[in-house]
Amino acid sequence: MTTEEIIRKAPKVLLHDHLDGGLRPETIIDIAKKINYDKLPTDDPKELAEWFHRGANKGNLVEFLQGFEHTIAVMQSKENLERVAYEMMEDMKKDGVVYVETRFAPSLHTAQGLYYDDIMEAVLTGLEKGKEDFGVGYGLILCALRNMTDSLEIAELAVNYRRKGVVGFDLAGEEGGYPPKKHIEAFQFIQRENFNITIHAGEAFGKESIWQAIQYCGAHRIGHATRLSEDIVYDESGKEIVALGDLAQYILDKRLPLEICLLSNLHTGAIDKLEDHPFPKLFKKQFRVFLNTDDRLMSDTTLTNEYLVATNYFGITLEDIEKLNLNAMKSAFAHYDDRLHYIYDVIKPGYKKIKDDLLSLKS
Repeated sequence: MTTEEIIRKAPKVLLHDHLDGGLRPETIIDIAKKINYDKLPTDDPKELAEWFHRGANKGNLVEFLQGFEHTIAVMQSKENLERVAYEMMEDMKKDGVVYVETRFAPSLHTAQGLYYDDIMEAVLTGLEKGKEDFGVGYGLILCALRNMTDSLEIAELAVNYRRKGVVGFDLAGEEGGYPPKKHIEAFQFIQRENFNITIHAGEAFGKESIWQAIQYCGAHRIGHATRLSEDIVYDESGKEIVALGDLAQYILDKRLPLEICLLSNLHTGAIDKLEDHPFPKLFKKQFRVFLNTDDRLMSDTTLTNEYLVATNYFGITLEDIEKLNLNAMKSAFAHYDDRLHYIYDVIKPGYKKIKDDLLSLKS
């Protein structure tokens, strides 16, 4: 039986995690006091954590995003940005994550006069210090926002920092009314620069959003892709895939990675209940899927917890968890040699040791 303790010890890879969605409640309260930010609903860490989770668990993306007003408010100085990035790396270490790609939108951190270079240097300093202290590998993804017009500028910023820790470019925010093709210039720039693209798509909007992300914008990975189910035919039980539409078949054939976020999809209303999530069917059909946290604070989760949920709801095994994390590492925006290092020197030996230890306990 795969227990929470075993999953936490197992080496894991996290590719879809928002820096501003994973702050510690204690950190939010501490910074708020220092900067005289008085809009928090409580200064009790446990109550604040519950408030964030309760507010996010409303069943729609718009309300889910409202809690970010507070996390972003305490991330408006170089000191605080560096602190949040560093603490995230420590949290990854405690959760058994060996490589993480965190993402954030630089345009949301200029309210107190910071320039983009200030913001980037602060976050990257925190991440690098975290790597040195905790031994967790990282890549930084920059998010442009669907409802803003500066996506090309953010794309250029991402490329400018590609040799300093930035590994890719993302488009995030409310999907409805803001199709990815509206930001085509930014994506074409990224493609010309031979850089990496992941796009939030198929979370709050249908399969058309996924299609645009891939065919218009050249996405190398898709964030969520929950609504890909609209291009899949299931049997009467709803548990087995019997036919794939052209888009789903293309994604399967091209091994396009899908960044699955179970609890977040429940909280934003992308699915009605966990049992209905397409993840286990996609995994069984050999789609390139793996699990992620999305927003750890809002969804009250960790990567260990996401895999525990998949174990309890879908019966995945330790072997499945290893395969899913190998899928993730193969899909990372880290350089090829680095991916090989994590696969053969970290992940595979880590799971072998866990299996050997379990066998010795049985004998």
